[in-house]
Amino acid sequence: MVKAITKNIEVSVDCKYQSIQSNPKENLYFFIYKITIVNKSDYTVKLLKRHWEIADSNGDKRKVDGEGVVGETPTIKVGDQFQYTSGCNLQTEIGYMEGFYTMKRLVDNELFNIEIPRFKLIVPAKLN
Repeated sequence: MVKAITKNIEVSVDCKYQSIQSNPKENLYFFIYKITIVNKSDYTVKLLKRHWEIADSNGDKRKVDGEGVVGETPTIKVGDQFQYTSGCNLQTEIGYMEGFYTMKRLVDNELFNIEIPRFKLIVPAKLN
């Protein structure tokens, strides 16, 4: 698990390879990741947007931008957390993801970005 804290908002990521959904003969490797966002700040925030940078070991990179996460734009009160699970496919056995969320502080509508820490996407057999 990796984590980052930006403006007292903590983002942690846990990632796992999904062999059942993968097809190595077709260069398809699927990973799921669980994100936990904990609001350790003094104000309620709303997650508005996501920005991902995804890279594989061939050097291919792609960017993904969108509203919210998994169809939601959650409001996270002081001391609360929001958790979701999503997935990513690669054409290689090794890669990574990283990015940021655009948040809004509800007390004054200030927009700011919080880091999603880089996490590795690795087929377990490659670790041996």
